[in-house]
Amino acid sequence: MTFLNTCLDQMLAQIPIERRDSLRARFESHGCVLLNRLQHLYGKHPHFEEWFIKLLTRVAITHANRSTELLALDIHRETNPNWFTQQSMLGYCAYVDRFAGTLQGINQKIDHLSELGVSYLHLLPFLRARAGDNDGGFAVASYDEIEPRFGDMQDLRDLTTNLRLHGISLCSDFVLNHVADDHPWARAAKAGSNKELEYFYTYADRTEPDLFERDLGQIFPQAAPGNFTFEPNLQRWVWTTFYPYQWDLNYTNPAVFEEMALALLALANNGVEVFRLDSTAFLWKRAGTNCMNQVEAHWILQALRSIVDIAAPGVLLKAEAIVPTAELPAYLGNKNPSAAECHLAYHSSLMAASWGALAEQNCDLLYNVMEATPTLPEHTSWLTYIRCHDDIGWNVIRPEASQKAQNAQQRLQHIAQFYAGAENSFANGASFQASDANAVHGTNGMSSALTGYARAKTPNDTKLAQRRLLLLYGVSFCFGGMPLIYMGDELAQANHELYASVPEYANDSRWLQRPFLDESSYATRHDKTTVSGNLFLKLCHFLALRRTLPMLAATASRSQFKHRNPALLTFFRDDASADASTTNRLLFVGNFSEKTQKISLQELAICNSNESWLDQLTNESYTDTIDIEPWSQYWLTNKITKIN
Repeated sequence: MTFLNTCLDQMLAQIPIERRDSLRARFESHGCVLLNRLQHLYGKHPHFEEWFIKLLTRVAITHANRSTELLALDIHRETNPNWFTQQSMLGYCAYVDRFAGTLQGINQKIDHLSELGVSYLHLLPFLRARAGDNDGGFAVASYDEIEPRFGDMQDLRDLTTNLRLHGISLCSDFVLNHVADDHPWARAAKAGSNKELEYFYTYADRTEPDLFERDLGQIFPQAAPGNFTFEPNLQRWVWTTFYPYQWDLNYTNPAVFEEMALALLALANNGVEVFRLDSTAFLWKRAGTNCMNQVEAHWILQALRSIVDIAAPGVLLKAEAIVPTAELPAYLGNKNPSAAECHLAYHSSLMAASWGALAEQNCDLLYNVMEATPTLPEHTSWLTYIRCHDDIGWNVIRPEASQKAQNAQQRLQHIAQFYAGAENSFANGASFQASDANAVHGTNGMSSALTGYARAKTPNDTKLAQRRLLLLYGVSFCFGGMPLIYMGDELAQANHELYASVPEYANDSRWLQRPFLDESSYATRHDKTTVSGNLFLKLCHFLALRRTLPMLAATASRSQFKHRNPALLTFFRDDASADASTTNRLLFVGNFSEKTQKISLQELAICNSNESWLDQLTNESYTDTIDIEPWSQYWLTNKITKIN
């Protein structure tokens, strides 16, 4: 009997007879990859085989506790692996307290989400966080408890059940890289437990930390300089990539992987269907490197994916890897097709380039990013977005900004200064911290503030601000992937200027884009005479149209057509008909400038003299020249007959 057969027998012994056939099939599909990756990571550890069997036994016990409803969801999604790539998918991201107060309160906002067409709700950290400063909840003190002011685990189960009834999957942050310094592991380490001390990277003196620091960047150089923190209780230096109170986990220790994998599965059993894996690029440390994107980090994610595919295949994993375009696809598994990784990845380069194009009134950055974006691996999708709870980090597009002998530093600095409110800018954002002399300050602010609402003095100014915001979302909706709306963007919600009056937030300008939902704007969202209502209704119109267009599914092909006018963004989305004789085609045209531009459909070689293209947004038809007003967009559709 092979070792894997022994492992399988141990797993099957933990679960009811009626579940064994499905678990056996999943293990036979994914067990080899799991063993291979964990052997690469931990094969040299003493008693590896015993540890591996123990891990799988615990995975099986967790699977045995999975509800009948979630088991049915697993089966349905296994048979429909592209369920999350359809054009009907739409994400929404919010903080629990800022959106609805508590987990129970979220139930009162489900109608609002359904009206937008949301099928995926990302609630930012809601697990019990560190007391005091906690990085907006990302310093997790317990993976087994809900933050008390939000509710408890029963509230989470009730919410996920209710969301599923409305066709909405709940996404939870799962912080992989670190835990809070008051997490039980950290407390035990401080109390002298060698077992828990080995869950972290600690050093008796500065010799090794100083060697690492030569190559490490800094995430928060002003608020939290350096990557190591001296812990008086230990009389040792602790690796703390982000904040001094967030202790990096030591994934060279197999116990860390085991406990984190089991914690994720336990949350999945409570109804979480998507996990945003926070800080995935930082999971493995190697001297002489910047300790990002190491191959071992990918092995960790591939092993975690294998466990999910075995025990909870209805669950999605999403990589939060804010890295340059060239390094993004690896997190979707494109470097090793035999080992799946995450189902979703943030396309941060597309987001940053979209804002860059708006500032420069030039689409070169966007074209460069699109050209560098490879075809998606099977059964994966980008997550496309405009804003999130974090700053816009411009350095992810440094490679694209430096093409054609351009000075990337000056170019990105100009964009960053533009959104910080430089002279003649329509934006009202704020600068964030820069990590080194060659870096560029990030940008904070709500989408409405960055697109011109805050500085609008006339109704026309407001109209142009709305066009800019919709143009950015139009790119996100049409590019290919699952678009995400950040809470308040649908209402043109303003910056949270009062954050500085809260001591624990005052030195972190990211709280500028973390406001409480504006209840007055929310109450008038159906009144098109109001600023928020006018935007909300138009955004709903865009989203309703998107759901009817199969060309906008993540699986549909995308091709660039770089227009000779750099102010215009043009690209195609194609979806073949069932008989493959025709192609449903969508041409996206966006004007990223303050001036009216002309475009000739015949010049694009897509239109015969008598061929008509329909703009889905206005229901108007065009055969040749279109005058595109400032910051406007068109979603032009037609059927293309294949020529044999």
